[in-house]
Amino acid sequence: MCLILFSWKETPGHDLVLLANRDEFLARPTRQADFWEDHPDILGGRDLEEGGSWLAVGTNRRMAAVTNVREPGRTVRDPISRGHLVTAFLTSMDSARHFARATRDQGDRYNGFNLLLYDGKELVFVSNRSTENVRVLPPGLYGLSNADLDTPWPKVESGKEDLERVLSGNPGWSLTDLMPILMDTTKAPDADLPRTGVPLEWERILSARCIRSPEYATRSSSIVLVTTDGGVTFRERTHQPNPHDVTFELIPCQQRP
Repeated sequence: MCLILFSWKETPGHDLVLLANRDEFLARPTRQADFWEDHPDILGGRDLEEGGSWLAVGTNRRMAAVTNVREPGRTVRDPISRGHLVTAFLTSMDSARHFARATRDQGDRYNGFNLLLYDGKELVFVSNRSTENVRVLPPGLYGLSNADLDTPWPKVESGKEDLERVLSGNPGWSLTDLMPILMDTTKAPDADLPRTGVPLEWERILSARCIRSPEYATRSSSIVLVTTDGGVTFRERTHQPNPHDVTFELIPCQQRP
């Protein structure tokens, strides 16, 4: 996953409003969002090559999302797949803060990652490539791509602006208003591109929120809403190879018949 935009405890009626695009090689086998056969209490997409995930939620209202860190030429020998961090958190009972600290201490076993963890109370960011590698996040509007949290890449900054405009300018906003934020294919001008060590043409391609190229592209767009009473909505739009939309609703325990 390469772009996450989220509002944390700043939107009336919602603790968390999170939008995310997963960018990946089209040849990598993937399963669209659903409940997992081996962990039926976990809902999310599945990487069929390594078995992990980029974004998933639990029926206990826990959530985890991961992005990689763009650092060409820097790799770990025999790394653990970063997608397993999502599974490990959702199958644990650890608080987000405790899990983040343990993950930080094992960070040298993974290639560069950013990990976002929600345990129903706190939202925590941890990275093995950040100087401030564990952060319990205060309320705010945030953006994350393939660098540190809130690194001002063009798609992060413009995405945050669009999310804030929808959430603050339309009290009756819905999923239909949020999805277009993720679908923007506009590329940044060359003067605004980050310099991350990939060729210029790739910097151009990767600068769009929704990436389109023959081999590597935005595979899916997801929205996770957590209401203040504990309800969770999860919508995923699969782009490649077979376009498809799915929506799941997790009802708070006190509202169940």
